[in-house]
Amino acid sequence: MQKLQQLIIREDLHLFAAGDKLPSEFCWLIVRGAVKTFSRSEARKIMTLGYWGAKDLVGQPLSNLNSYHMYCLTCVEAICIPLDSLPKFFAEVINRAQQQMVWMCIVRTKLVSERLLLLLQWLAAKFGRPVAQGQLIDLRLTHREIANTIGTNRVTVTRLINKFEQQGIIHRPKQQYIILCNKR
Repeated sequence: MQKLQQLIIREDLHLFAAGDKLPSEFCWLIVRGAVKTFSRSEARKIMTLGYWGAKDLVGQPLSNLNSYHMYCLTCVEAICIPLDSLPKFFAEVINRAQQQMVWMCIVRTKLVSERLLLLLQWLAAKFGRPVAQGQLIDLRLTHREIANTIGTNRVTVTRLINKFEQQGIIHRPKQQYIILCNKR
């Protein structure tokens, strides 16, 4: 990461608002904020590819997908990385590949309840901040977004989130906010 910061000047920093799309033909180093990457099937169904934050490298050139979109979940500060610079940033590319493997494990888990729990654990580790009860997942995700991410439907996610809350696995102080509770 230090090599990357040394080679890039601060003027290359771009600001994006929540809801903006990053230009997908470029690679972006996220400095601050959260980005969702997704693809659309031929039937126009959204397939979530991942959630990315500070120090993550995203962009269609890192993928072999024709349909590749990057959506800002929060305000985002990102640096446009010239494609000819990518070989210099091998460590960041390895980090991205490792995160993709985690995603593959999540989406390949057979039981939907396990997929949801793995996703919540990953989101808490990546975007969480400590609170008294555990880790607040500091992203506002709808049940539909979560369902699209783990390959199920909104009704199932709502049912499982309610079940997790009853079991004390999570706590929801407000709608769309989830705290992954500390293990007792």
